[in-house]
Order: sequence, then structure tokens, then C-alpha cells
Amino acid sequence: MIQFPNAKINLGLNIVARRPDGYHNIETIFYPIPLCDILEIVPAQDGHTTLTVYGRNIDCPIEKNLVMRACKLMQREFHVPDVDIFLTKIIPDGAGLGGGSADAAFTLMMINELFSLDVDKKTLAKLAATIGADCPFFVYNTPTIATGIGEILSPIEISLKGYRLLLIKDDSISVPTKLAYSRVTPKPGETSISQIVSKPIIEWQGQLKNDFEESVFAQFPQLDELKAQLIDLGAIYTAMSGSGSSVFGIFDRANMTDTNVLNKFGKIFDMQL
Repeated sequence: MIQFPNAKINLGLNIVARRPDGYHNIETIFYPIPLCDILEIVPAQDGHTTLTVYGRNIDCPIEKNLVMRACKLMQREFHVPDVDIFLTKIIPDGAGLGGGSADAAFTLMMINELFSLDVDKKTLAKLAATIGADCPFFVYNTPTIATGIGEILSPIEISLKGYRLLLIKDDSISVPTKLAYSRVTPKPGETSISQIVSKPIIEWQGQLKNDFEESVFAQFPQLDELKAQLIDLGAIYTAMSGSGSSVFGIFDRANMTDTNVLNKFGKIFDMQL
């Protein structure tokens, strides 16, 4: 069985409050995008579970990889047989795109289907939450408002179909999530994100904000420069995704100019939404 776990971007991200457990309550919109890894799961050939990773290098022991953790979770909960897993990494890591979370969630769903377990999405989402806060989103994989630590999900009617997305990731920049949270001052947003995105997209810039940007851009000013460059190229809306370090611009294709100037910032992913 082969599937294609996709990334997400954040449309707005408010760090609302620090919790007694050390985590933070947030408000954001997770929006799925067509940038995908490749995940294959088949019954094991040698009687034990394996994970083979291709593509982008992942600095993580196999046993700690979220895919392997998801697989072991399903084996503990439902006593499924061993499998061989082959993962080709295309989604950049450390980019605020949820690639590892997507791979984990898809692993749960694929094992569920491969062995005809008939586990419903609600149960799979609860299992996914034990792996990572944004893993449950990828079980549903539709535009969603996320609150709490990112695990409380509510669907939202929003579509960017027909727009073009330019996503840039500079591999020389890494923003650890824990460090990013330590440098923000939590505060409720003045206007709810759902209210802002109900307006035409042309009105989002300056209103739909990512609270991580102030501190991350202070450390990596080239990301701020990239946002400005995307606007100069005709982006209707630009933002950093998650805690960074990828930055994206949403364009009306008809209004785009030459994007070669962006090459100095890093790898460009160009996709139609």
C-alpha cells in the first residue's frame, strides 16, 4: 500500500496562553497543501518491523521516528503483524509544515486499512494525539481551526483553490519549536482568526498574524526579507508557517512576476492550490 502524506501551512497563529503543564494554548488554522512525502507499508518479509527512509536526511534514530512510533502504537493497541515501511522524505523538516506528523497519522490510517481494522477516525485521532499535538489534524486532513495545544479541532469552510502557493525553506535555518515558544509572550488575539479569514484574502495581510514571527525574524532577518520580497512579487498574503522556518506566499497566478530573485533564500516549492 502506497500513500502520499501531505504538508500543511498555518493561516494565522496566536499563542494565547501558557498552560500550567508548560505547553501553550494556541489558535490557528491548519490548511493542507499538495506537498507530499511517499509512504509505503507492506507485510514484513523477515518477521520483524522495519523502517527504511529515503530522500531528505532525517537526524533521528529509527526507533524515535514518528512513523515507527505510530506503527508500534497500532501493534500494541490492535496486535497487528509486523510490517516493512518505506518512507521517502520530500517535505522539509524543521519548517513548520507538519511533515513528520503527517507521516505518523498516515501510518495509523494505512495500517488500519491494510489489516481491515475498521477503526473510526475519531479513535485514530485520539491515538494520533498521543504521538504529537498536530497529528490528529492529518487524520481528517481538511481546513481546520485548531485550539488547545493544537489537538482541539473544528472544521472551517475556507478554500484557497485556484491560488498559487510559493513555499521557501532555507536549509541553513532551523528553529527548534521549544526555543520558539520560549521567546514569545502569550496573549489572546484581538480578533479571532475565523473572523479574519471570513474576509476577502486581499484583506488578510497585516491582520492574520503568526505570533512566532517577531522573535524568529529578530534572530533570522532574512526570513523577514523574504516576506517583503514575496509581497514585492505580488503575493496577496505572506506568512511564516508554524514556528518556522518556512515562509510562504499566496498568489493570484495572473499577477505573478519573475520568481528567480527568490533563489537566494533557499529551496522553492511552487504549487497550485
